[in-house]
Amino acid sequence: MGQIEQGLEQALRTRPVPLCTGSRLRFLLARHRYSTRRVAAVLGVSQRTVQRWVTKKPGARRPPGPQHDRAIEEAVLARWQPRIRARRRAQAEAEGFVFHTRARFGFAAAAGSSDDPRVRWITQYLPGEVARELFAAQDAGAGEQQQLVILARALGHAYFRDGGCRAHGLHIAFSDLEFADFSIG
Repeated sequence: MGQIEQGLEQALRTRPVPLCTGSRLRFLLARHRYSTRRVAAVLGVSQRTVQRWVTKKPGARRPPGPQHDRAIEEAVLARWQPRIRARRRAQAEAEGFVFHTRARFGFAAAAGSSDDPRVRWITQYLPGEVARELFAAQDAGAGEQQQLVILARALGHAYFRDGGCRAHGLHIAFSDLEFADFSIG
């Protein structure tokens, strides 16, 4: 998962996802009405395996392996706050969002220009059209580079061109993304 996708996912949540495997398993069990059979079907393992993972008996407990840890994590992320995620996504698409980043950003300009690409901290409001475009790209399976192009175009228009009032026709350079945070609402 890239920086942009990770930032979007964090913005859609209101509570942190459980970090340890035990709490993730407890969440899955609660989500599936404490049925080890249903959790086993979701994870693609046997019911007895899930029972071994969650038992309270000290000698009978077996922790899941790394492959199963990834499956548990993916199952939890897919089921974590679905209605809140949908509501916040709709809010971002309707009202826009604030994008916080630190990256190499600027115009591709002559050497020595103040608009030379350099590392900048940028906090900028972006409209709902950008959110719709980002989510559509994410749904289509677009990579980090395609999402970076969408954000570069939007930031270039809003930040450098001041909403289209100045700096027409210059090419935007946006690279070396250190982090991407999104604030919705």
